Amino acid sequence: MRIGLYPGTFDPITLGHIDIIRRAAVLVDRLVLGVAINRDKGPLFSLEERVEMIEAECAKLSAQTGTEIVAHPFENLLINCAHDVGAQVIVRGLRAVADFEYEFQMVGMNRALDNSVETVFLMADANHQAIASKLVKEIARLGGDVTKFVTPPVREALLAKFS
Repeated sequence: MRIGLYPGTFDPITLGHIDIIRRAAVLVDRLVLGVAINRDKGPLFSLEERVEMIEAECAKLSAQTGTEIVAHPFENLLINCAHDVGAQVIVRGLRAVADFEYEFQMVGMNRALDNSVETVFLMADANHQAIASKLVKEIARLGGDVTKFVTPPVREALLAKFS
C-alpha cells in the first residue's frame, strides 16, 4: 500500500489545499493529512476545529477519488510523523519560487534524517497560486469576501471567528 503524507497547519484548509489533496490522492492508496500542532504560528482555529474541517472536506474527496484520506495531528519532526503513519512519500504543494527555496532545504534535511522517504512536489493550480491561509484569515478579519479561497463551511467558520 502506497501511503502519502501531506503536512500543514491547515489554518484554515483552503481551496489550494483541497486542490493538492485531490491531485495527491490519485498518486497513493492512502493519504494522511498531517495537521501540525505549531504553537509558534498561533493558529486561529484550535487543533480540534482544524481536524474537523479537514475531515468534513476530505470525506467528499475520499468518495470522489476512492482513496482513503485521513487527518493525523502531529507535533514531532515531519520525518518522524512519516514513520508514525507508514508514509513512503511526503507531498508538498508549491506556489512560488519562495516556496521552492524553503522546501528545498526541508527535503535536504529530511533526506539526511531518512533517505528512504521521498518528497513529491505538486505545483499549485494557476487559479490557486495566490491562496495562503494567512492571507485568507486577514481578508476575513478585515471583512473581505473569502468565497474564492475556501469552501462555504470554512467561510462560515471564519465568519464566526471574526464576528
